[in-house]
Amino acid sequence: MLREHHVREGIDPAKHPNDEAAMRQLRATYYGMISEVDHQIGRIMAALKASGDYDNTLIVFTSDHGEQLWDHWMLGKESIFDQGFHVPLIIRAPGASAEGARGHTVDGFTENIDLMPTILASLGGEAPLQCDGRSLTPFLEGRTPADWRREVHWEIDFRDVVNGKPETDMGLRLDECSLGVVRGQRYKYVHFTALPSLLYDIGEDPDESVNLADDPAYAGVVAEYAQKMLSWRMAHAERTLTGFRNDFERPRAQR
Repeated sequence: MLREHHVREGIDPAKHPNDEAAMRQLRATYYGMISEVDHQIGRIMAALKASGDYDNTLIVFTSDHGEQLWDHWMLGKESIFDQGFHVPLIIRAPGASAEGARGHTVDGFTENIDLMPTILASLGGEAPLQCDGRSLTPFLEGRTPADWRREVHWEIDFRDVVNGKPETDMGLRLDECSLGVVRGQRYKYVHFTALPSLLYDIGEDPDESVNLADDPAYAGVVAEYAQKMLSWRMAHAERTLTGFRNDFERPRAQR
């Protein structure tokens, strides 16, 4: 809907506008959509309570990507910044085991890949071996697993196979237009396939405005996070046949 609004208003999502009124209107439209979602969620909650199903229902509220809305002079979603990737996650679990954890805020890293294992666990099922995510059930019961992830990861493929604009503007080949991000509690590391890396100290620089990747004092941090990214890719990049074995050995003939 936002992209449609951009077109109607004649706004190019790839460019930062200088029209203050247009910027304010687009933000107001976005906030209006949030209010509409809130209203409709309220209707669902009311219906569940009226039917008597509220206390027996796993309720998960989350979203897809965020919107930059001109933070960092950007409008869309495809960015390295938290505004495009930090999304809400609110879960209400049924049952007595969740009573002690109600109303708590979890200060840990979750990803959308955790949702399916969580839903399957609530139904008494198990996630397939190929799933990279993990069930959030322990958090819903007030427990934090000792081996829970300490970072989140995302990747962006910014190739333009139609117009080739990123390739032309940055002098990259088609397969070089990609990046990966590791975001921990303090640092965010961004690795480009063929461009210089970025490092932000989120603790000291929450606006992500100072790149420390070339600072010799942070060379150890860059190396540590580059290794974290390599290990993550080695563990998760290809999971199609995880846990399966094809045995083509023929049985030996009996003599």
